[in-house]
Amino acid sequence: MNPILDNILWHALSGPHAKYSVGTDSVRRYAPGFSPIIGFADMAQPDLAAIKPFCNAGEHFYCAGWTGVVPAGWRLEAESSMFRMLWAGDVPADDAPDETGLVPLSAGHAEAALALATLTNPGPFGLRTLELGEYLGCFDDGQLVAMAGERMQADRFHEISGVCTHPDFQARGLAKRLTLTMIRRQVLRGETPFLHVMSANAAAHGMYQRMGFEDYLEVPVRVIARL
Repeated sequence: MNPILDNILWHALSGPHAKYSVGTDSVRRYAPGFSPIIGFADMAQPDLAAIKPFCNAGEHFYCAGWTGVVPAGWRLEAESSMFRMLWAGDVPADDAPDETGLVPLSAGHAEAALALATLTNPGPFGLRTLELGEYLGCFDDGQLVAMAGERMQADRFHEISGVCTHPDFQARGLAKRLTLTMIRRQVLRGETPFLHVMSANAAAHGMYQRMGFEDYLEVPVRVIARL
């Protein structure tokens, strides 16, 4: 087990992504506009009271690794579990050295990326999420139809995130190509890719296993709302 990867939300929010987050020395969240995620320094004692002043009433957040009673001032919206998966494969082959059709996404693509994420629900995503790492997309006649990118990072670990494809363009291998390209870039930089997949999503879980990811651990995940 690795203490950084065990609590990657906290180590990202208090480390490399501290400039994108707000909070205290016990709890932090991505700032408004980014992915709505909260991380706790101690998952056994989630200090939601300390983060409350940094949240607006009605805001929803994803958090992981803790269970138990939800404190006053918060409402539990959903509860499930997810696998944290770690790359265990070789460096993916450079099948498309010129990366034809893969477009780097920038702030100018933020609304299109958010619209695609809202439609396909790959996980928590915000209008500024593209700023958290490198994102690539595939377009069809000017429409963003698939994307994948990077979100949380700490130490050598770098998350693959935002992987999604428009329903009208699925079964073409777009998401897999984007994901393998991101993995290749990370591995060549000396990083270790990881990702999250909901435990109930057996199809995606199996796909990532076949690609070269292995289960690191399964963690509880909650969506909570500030009252």
